[in-house]
Amino acid sequence: MIARRKQQYPVSQPLRQYLYHYDRLREIPQVYDELRRFTGAVPYEDPQGHETLWLTVMYPPEVQDDLRCRLTKIYTELKIGREGDQHEHLLVDRIDFGNFGNSKPFRIRITNLFNDNSDYFYVKQADASRIYGLELEHILSPNRINYLVKGNTLIEEHIAGVPGDVFLRHHLENPALNKVRIAKEFTKFTERCFIRLLGDMRSVNYVVDITPDFEEIQYRVRPIDFDQQSYEGSGNIYLAFRFKSNRAVTRLAFDVLNRKSIDQYVAEEHAQMARRAKVESGRLRALLGIMRREPIAPREHVITLAKELDRMHRTSGFGDCESMGELTAMHVSLMLGI
Repeated sequence: MIARRKQQYPVSQPLRQYLYHYDRLREIPQVYDELRRFTGAVPYEDPQGHETLWLTVMYPPEVQDDLRCRLTKIYTELKIGREGDQHEHLLVDRIDFGNFGNSKPFRIRITNLFNDNSDYFYVKQADASRIYGLELEHILSPNRINYLVKGNTLIEEHIAGVPGDVFLRHHLENPALNKVRIAKEFTKFTERCFIRLLGDMRSVNYVVDITPDFEEIQYRVRPIDFDQQSYEGSGNIYLAFRFKSNRAVTRLAFDVLNRKSIDQYVAEEHAQMARRAKVESGRLRALLGIMRREPIAPREHVITLAKELDRMHRTSGFGDCESMGELTAMHVSLMLGI
């Protein structure tokens, strides 16, 4: 069972050095604490008029002006990597606060005044678990992740796609849906998360990227929440198909895929992840080396998960691991054969 509130872990000096080496550590304004000082809030409704878990927050005019300058500077650094007059035409036209989960994020909407095009980014509390999750996604998945860190502030780029719960509710029964392709992608997504021990992939914590191809439509499932990277002690937490909210797509996968097809897609994902791990071997080794030495989960979670992984893989080696980082490194090595 998932803990109600995950413990926050500080970003250590070795991890900060790693982030500096790979250009994740930037001189950007540390705005998370300032954003918490809003003076008013109203529930945010989506474009269809449905109330969401987000609150649109408000600030006094002088604070809003100061935040606009800081937030557009962050956006420019995230997207372009330099300052100057690149952000003079950008407007912070909405700030939303998510008073849920562990990260309590702020979602910043930036609009280009020349063409009214809008984009988003997120401001969160810097947490070591979340950063390890972002890095492992960048290294081992087919997705590139763009984020920045400074002090206690973590900036994440918006990951576009249809929220998983919305996709399952409104798209799964669409006659035009290619059921085999979405079943294949969910199978591969589940395997990716399990290999690198990313937990809590309920339908609200991933998006489905839908791309029209020359004949068919391609799907890719992408995680958007990395709080539960190598944290929980239950092995089922790392298996997306175990969650009740994913029951419909799990049932679909078993209906349209036979055992040989599932085994093929799992083997494909193993091979692709192993290639990425070899290409980024130095970076992966450096990350896991730091992760091994740092506490990123309670000791009792490490002991429980080690027993469950030994049972799942019919081995006895996980019991020798002293940290979640060691468990993660051993699990990646065992499953990818690297």
